Amino acid sequence: QAIQAINGHTNMTAEEFTNVIFQKIDVNNDGELTLEEFITGVEKDKDLMELITKSFDLSNVLKVIQSG
Repeated sequence: QAIQAINGHTNMTAEEFTNVIFQKIDVNNDGELTLEEFITGVEKDKDLMELITKSFDLSNVLKVIQSG
């Protein structure tokens, strides 16, 4: 909820916001996000990439991606 408030997404509940994210990037619709789905989904969605970039320090995730 705090991340949403920082980014101006206060018109949605945390659950609604999470559902929107899953609808955008859970490609196999199993209700779970693998790291691969998350990365691919965020890369393909400009708005989501901007939101994530502004909201999180992803340096540790990038290290995992780079190390394979």
